[in-house]
Amino acid sequence: MRFRRAAFVPLTAVVLLVVSHLVRAQATAGTATSPPADSVPKWAFPGASADLPSAKAPYDSVTMLRVPNSTRAFTMAQAKNYFGPPDWYPQSHPRMPASVARGRPGSIWACGYCHLPDGQGRAENATLAGLPESYIVGQVLAIRARTRRSAMAGWGPSTRMTEMADSVTDQELREAARYFSRLRAKPRFRVTERSEVPTTYEAGGLYSVRPGGATEPLGHRIIEVTDDLERHELRDAGATFLAYVPPGSIAAGRRIARAPSTTPVTTCITCHGVNLRGIGIAPPIAGRSPTYLFRQLLGFRSGSRGGPASMAMHDVASRLSVDDMIAVAAYAGSLRPSR
Repeated sequence: MRFRRAAFVPLTAVVLLVVSHLVRAQATAGTATSPPADSVPKWAFPGASADLPSAKAPYDSVTMLRVPNSTRAFTMAQAKNYFGPPDWYPQSHPRMPASVARGRPGSIWACGYCHLPDGQGRAENATLAGLPESYIVGQVLAIRARTRRSAMAGWGPSTRMTEMADSVTDQELREAARYFSRLRAKPRFRVTERSEVPTTYEAGGLYSVRPGGATEPLGHRIIEVTDDLERHELRDAGATFLAYVPPGSIAAGRRIARAPSTTPVTTCITCHGVNLRGIGIAPPIAGRSPTYLFRQLLGFRSGSRGGPASMAMHDVASRLSVDDMIAVAAYAGSLRPSR
């Protein structure tokens, strides 16, 4: 879509508990031709690109832009304001604390810049809406302590989140965590199985489809694209995303996540609930970005997600192939995030 001119512009992660007895059934997930288990796939960490419209010209600070279902208008320069991001749907959430709405200029970006005012997040960062307050606080503290890092060293969104974790005060963190925990995640990520996918380019934490209709083999990847690059660039919380996954991934992920237990061990649905919407302090993972979920499993397997809270995952993740992790992320991402 094109925008109508108006009349006058890296906190938490998802813990995915899978147990070792599940992994013995991985033949159903098609692991025989998976990439090496010790690899960190570059495709899961897309960066910026010179092909992005915002990379080709300075941000417009004059032209007022609109998005569907919002009465507000912002310039592109306003949409890129780290210390006052656009709030397209103020009626969709309660009043934001200062740490979410404005941050602290010169010190921390507004939490709402990356995670959006209603906590819905995007493919390159966490959906915070509905995560337990104590979980959000604990993950930020783990980032600050360097027990939680990106599996791909130097990846932009994770590097920026580390800078924020180092600078945020305990009070700011508690206020933001309390705010986001009281919100509800919305369905924004769709999952579809394909062996051939549109050709794409890196679009700053996710991918965008190249014009022209050309395709390429998907292979052992998740390619997550924005449905509308302009809305994504404008940080529209109503924008949606599509994740392409290999054929059979969703069913394979369901078998892994819901495998019956004949011994006293923990399964995904034991901690996260039958619909993976979370139980107690175990975070909801249903309906989250599949690429984001995949990166967290990589973090557990590589040891870049450490600390006591992550120990239950380390041995399990070390047994998962790339295909297995793609399957679990595809299945979780295909579910509705809330009732």
